Amino acid sequence: MNLHYDLFVIGGGSGGVRASRMAAATGAKVGIAESYRWGGTCVIRGCVPKKLFSYASHFGEELHDAAGYGWSLGGSPSFNWKKLMAAKDAEIDRLERVYEHSVLIPAGVEVHHGMAKLTGPNTIDLDGQTITADKILIAVGGHPTRLPIPGAELAMTSNELFELQDFPEKLLVYGSGYIAVEFAGIMNGLGADVTLAFRADKMLRGFDEDLRDHLTQQMENKGITVMPYTTLKALGGQAGAVDVAWQQHGEDLPSQVFDQVLMATGRRPNTHNLGLEELGVALSSHGAIEVDQHFETSVPGIYALGDVIDRVQLTPVALGEAMAFVDTHFKGRPRRMDYSNIATAVFSDPNVGTIGLSEEEARAQGYDIAVYRSTGRAMKHVLPDRNEKMLMKLIVCRESDRVLGLHFIGPDAGEVVQGFAVAMKMGATKADFDATVGIHPTAAEELVTMRAPVAS
Repeated sequence: MNLHYDLFVIGGGSGGVRASRMAAATGAKVGIAESYRWGGTCVIRGCVPKKLFSYASHFGEELHDAAGYGWSLGGSPSFNWKKLMAAKDAEIDRLERVYEHSVLIPAGVEVHHGMAKLTGPNTIDLDGQTITADKILIAVGGHPTRLPIPGAELAMTSNELFELQDFPEKLLVYGSGYIAVEFAGIMNGLGADVTLAFRADKMLRGFDEDLRDHLTQQMENKGITVMPYTTLKALGGQAGAVDVAWQQHGEDLPSQVFDQVLMATGRRPNTHNLGLEELGVALSSHGAIEVDQHFETSVPGIYALGDVIDRVQLTPVALGEAMAFVDTHFKGRPRRMDYSNIATAVFSDPNVGTIGLSEEEARAQGYDIAVYRSTGRAMKHVLPDRNEKMLMKLIVCRESDRVLGLHFIGPDAGEVVQGFAVAMKMGATKADFDATVGIHPTAAEELVTMRAPVAS
């Protein structure tokens, strides 16, 4: 039996689920197919389990800090990796059921489990069944990649780390982006001996230089070995005892053996085996689907959004793109996705929160700027005498007084920055910040009390 839909979505991650249920709410007949698990990268092996791991990793410091506040816990605290993994798995299973049975099905979306492939502009093969649709939306996300070096198969990616049975006492994390920096902090906090190595000069390319330098110092203070200008040449040995051949500044280093190697060296869109090339759907040089301002591909009637188009690889961005897609194609209110001033957090240790332009970007774009910067310990860390410092920074346009960039490193940075993101989206000025009465005593109040610029 052939099935026909107004919209058929391929991919049951954040963007695909949001687009399908919101389109169904307009009265459209909507179907969705997922070949793996409902929830996509974010829920199954991305943001959600990572944040759970991040919470777990902070308890060691919290238990240490408790003594500074008069608590005597007694005994020697210990961490059980298998218990954490079991708790994580139970929560992911719960969320997957929620996506399917509490979100999609009640919204009227017809759910299909299977591998979907495009066979025509309006035709899909789903494990041998033919499905037709007026519009087809591809929201299949991306996958982590390994370096093309000998022995690369001995390394794990973030996917495998979330399924790792034995805790690695000695871990090499290779990469300098979000995933590498976050897992270096998480595994260090859980008790591993962590080395973070990367080819670049600094971690977190594209972030503010002060932020990059400050985070590096704080991570080193916590015992992470940071190795810039480092190139992996080959991996040998076996899983559980991986022998690493590498260079730094072009010179060979003594090989080292690690329990595990995590390659966090980027992600690529999941555009293979979808039938895209056969239909002439245009792809970028790295495999991302090319779309116009309303998410339509080079083939009319086929659309794409989320990580598979590789604009901004963040879950809230995929959700926003899905809403813009539905507004445009099912609600008669055409609009573009606004990618400006997207707030983001890096759940490193300590956390990073950032919005808008870095100091370097502002200068490169020709702005005459004033820079406000403050560092210091969070009040919570004073009594335990913990050697961890926060960084707060504002980039302000002198001509308009508008705040162009806000950068924060410290406890719960994501929670802090989310509120400021609303103000910056509305065009807040430094005068608006100055006129805001701070909440005392908090770390975030420093962002509205900085008066004297430190650079211009």
